[in-house]
Amino acid sequence: MKYELTRHAKDSVAEQEIETEWIERVLTSPGRRMPDKRNAFLEHRLGVIDEFGGRVLRVVVNPTVIPIRVVTVYFDRTMKGKL
Repeated sequence: MKYELTRHAKDSVAEQEIETEWIERVLTSPGRRMPDKRNAFLEHRLGVIDEFGGRVLRVVVNPTVIPIRVVTVYFDRTMKGKL
C-alpha cells in the first residue's frame, strides 16, 4: 500500500520510535476502523502491536487522497485491552 506521512506524523514516528512495519500493518489490516468525529475526510485505524507490549497503535489517515495520507500516529493508552 502506498501512503505518505505528514510532517506531524513523521515527528510522531521519530519521537515515539514507531516502526514503519507497524504503521503498514495497521493501515492494511486494522483491528478497528472508525470515522473521525470532527473531520469527515479522516479515518482512525487501530491495531494491536504485540511486539510493543500489546499496545494499540492509532493511525489517523485521509483515505480520500492518493496516496493515502497519514495525518498522525500514536499509541493510544485508552484502547489497550479493547481490541
